[in-house]
Amino acid sequence: MPDLSRFPIAQRWPAQHPDRIQLYSLNTPNGVKASIMLEETGLPYEPHLVDITKNESHTPEFLSLNPNGKIPAIIDPDGPRGEPLGLFESGAILLYLADKTGKFISTDPARRWHTIQWVFFQMASIGPMFGQVGFFNKFAGKDYEDKRPLQRYVDESKRLLGVLNGRLDGRDWIMGDDYSIADIATVGWVNNLITFYEARELVDYDTFASVGRWLNRALERPAVQRGLMIPARG
Repeated sequence: MPDLSRFPIAQRWPAQHPDRIQLYSLNTPNGVKASIMLEETGLPYEPHLVDITKNESHTPEFLSLNPNGKIPAIIDPDGPRGEPLGLFESGAILLYLADKTGKFISTDPARRWHTIQWVFFQMASIGPMFGQVGFFNKFAGKDYEDKRPLQRYVDESKRLLGVLNGRLDGRDWIMGDDYSIADIATVGWVNNLITFYEARELVDYDTFASVGRWLNRALERPAVQRGLMIPARG
């Protein structure tokens, strides 16, 4: 049986099944990247709810695994050379699980890197910009009298949706016929933008028809449906 005792996070969130991948997360747009990927690959895993509204991601135990204090994070008890591996950053987790299983990323070197570039596009652009729209449209930022910050992020989000829409024109998935970690990285953010962040009309979402068809297609996948709810909010 794998020994996770050297990971302080496993003391606060004890493993009932230490032979499974341990997921420390919440079903935010970043968190669901890991849960959707785990559901899609079929890897056995055990989810642990880290309630960021209670600052649980800034406890000493969580920071011992991710010093940046952000979800998600994982421990794979069967990491490289059979040793447990702790990992944070959602994009890194996607790449690790893709390589571990040989799923949702091409073995062709050029196509692999093209997939990775679209993962980085989500990480560097879609996530930060959509998140700012959410802050200024729904959360504390909505009370700012100066609406220029909101408009700045709305305009940039529209531009990014246009980039994604152009990529998806004539394609089922970001990489064409192949559903990949690029889609898994992006689906939670686009879905969150028009649901939880309540920004559908604000960003003119319905004008981006290819994005709309892609999102609907992704939301029909059972693994996506399950992953979006894991770990469920308390």
